[in-house]
Amino acid sequence: MTLYKHGVGFFQRRGTAVGREVHLSFRVDDMNDILKSLTVIDQGVGQVLGIDYATPQSKTEQLAGCSVQLRDAHSLRDLLSGLRGRAITLELQDATQVAGILIGSDEVAEPEEISHTLVSLVAEDTAAVRIYPLEQIKAVLIRDQQAEEDLRFFLSTALSQEDYRQITIRLTPDEHDLLVSYIAPAPTWRVSYRLIAEATDDKRKNGNALVMGWGIFDNQLEEELRDISLSLVAGMPISFTYDLYTPFTPERPHIEEEERVAAAPVHFGGAVMDAMEMMDEKEDVRAMMPMSAAAPMPKRRAKMGKAAIDTSAARESVQTNATGESLGELFQYNIATPVTVGRGQSAMVPIVTADLPYEKAYIYNGRKLPNHPVATLRMRNQTGLTLERGPVTVIENNEYVGEAVLPFTVTDAEMIVPYAVELGVKISEQPYNFREEHRLLLDNGYMKTESWQIVQRDYVINNTTNRPLEILIEHPRHRDHYTRFDTPEPAETTDEFERYLVTVPAGKELTLRVQARKLHTSRERLSGLNHRNIKQYLDKHSLLDKNTQARLKQLLDILAPIGKYDQMVKEIHQERQSIFKAQKQIQGNINALNGKNESENRLRQRYVTQLNDQENRLAQLNQEEKKLKTQIETQRNQATQLIATW
Repeated sequence: MTLYKHGVGFFQRRGTAVGREVHLSFRVDDMNDILKSLTVIDQGVGQVLGIDYATPQSKTEQLAGCSVQLRDAHSLRDLLSGLRGRAITLELQDATQVAGILIGSDEVAEPEEISHTLVSLVAEDTAAVRIYPLEQIKAVLIRDQQAEEDLRFFLSTALSQEDYRQITIRLTPDEHDLLVSYIAPAPTWRVSYRLIAEATDDKRKNGNALVMGWGIFDNQLEEELRDISLSLVAGMPISFTYDLYTPFTPERPHIEEEERVAAAPVHFGGAVMDAMEMMDEKEDVRAMMPMSAAAPMPKRRAKMGKAAIDTSAARESVQTNATGESLGELFQYNIATPVTVGRGQSAMVPIVTADLPYEKAYIYNGRKLPNHPVATLRMRNQTGLTLERGPVTVIENNEYVGEAVLPFTVTDAEMIVPYAVELGVKISEQPYNFREEHRLLLDNGYMKTESWQIVQRDYVINNTTNRPLEILIEHPRHRDHYTRFDTPEPAETTDEFERYLVTVPAGKELTLRVQARKLHTSRERLSGLNHRNIKQYLDKHSLLDKNTQARLKQLLDILAPIGKYDQMVKEIHQERQSIFKAQKQIQGNINALNGKNESENRLRQRYVTQLNDQENRLAQLNQEEKKLKTQIETQRNQATQLIATW
């Protein structure tokens, strides 16, 4: 029996058989996997002719067309009712036999309220109907072949279990050496570890650990397993369900017969099967070299005294008689000792026992556990086996200190076992995200601004214990071209984190600052800048080199008059608008005069003079505006020519 982690078992049975049939019984729910994988090989001189199995119907469905239907009570009466019209022979208590066609059985009540059953049939030698009390009938001989077959079919179906189906292997009439294999659903096997650690230095930082692993599996078969060969496989082979057990009859088009001429049906194309959805993930498991477990050492008699966990005694008390075997993407534990497990029971088998050196470390990761670091044991998997994921109980210096989950670990990979929280150390985090200007550059007619996008995180570590502690701070690795600055080098890195080693004295508080930055660049066309923009850039003189400052001052001298000219143009525009408004008012006043007297004529003449003066001023303003715009254009051309030389 080989058990996998994804709920499937691979079963192999082998034995000798004599005769034409071998029967196996399976759960109805398992039949699809059985039909998908069942393999029967005769390793002797015989041959396998075929395999039969019952259709996927309930007993009621199977017996629907059977003429014989027997209830649990009154089965004889039901049989006689089912044989109505069939040829039978009744053997009576006096040994006489009566042959005929069965009419039926009737229940007759006597006056004393005692009922009797009477059986009636048409005798073969005469046309007379003969009636016999049921209690006088000793035997019923069925002389109708169909009725006999229906009775046997009913009894065979009644014998079968509703939730199980029997498979019959048809064989040649020889002696057979059969090997039968198949896959079937099976509870996933689990693994449980014990880690017994003993420190080897005064600081209890380093030591040796005895790792003991136990495979746990369940026997949910309808039989006891005695002295079987057991294997447990780590990894994830692709597996799926496929309905082979349920009969499927595709629908066909119905063709009506034409009047006069019957045309044959025309078929275009065929049915398309839906694709099975396959497993989209596969664990990346490196191949391992097989390695046998060391032979067990002789056991020593333990001395009486204080109860203690002795790693030597623990090592010798458990015989790990298992070997590891690489299966490409999988790894298999082969249990060499035959295993016996009762029906409906579970068992634990030792699969690994090994001594591994370890180093104790305190690791902090706020995403996994906020505020406190976790005490861990770090070691390499030098067992020669792939270790499946499972819980581990940690015993350190004869004391229970915590529990963890050992991750799936290939050979020679590092294992980190976090087993306890160090409450004596409290860590708080403060994140910052800001931008800091770096420098200004002239670049091909553009002003280029470079600034740092800075990500900063402060770890404040407060050690309230009475001993100095080394803490490994796990900080997320920066992506997207961020680089560290003003930050110590990490002691080590993982795929997702950088680890910084911080030594915190007893009763002290330290801060670790981790900073990373990414350069952000923006550009602005110099020809679109004005005097104010240039002055703002010059005010940031610390970001400019001397050459750039000199060029910007030269550009500023050229652009400085433009601001003055722009203001003068704006004033001209304001004055022009005022004149237009005054002219509109004067024109309204002139239209109101009718010229009937001398005073109105003089007033009209004065308004005309004012309009004439205003028109002269407008002409003067137009000339001044044109001159100013020409000067502005000249200055901008000079600035453009200067920029082109850079």
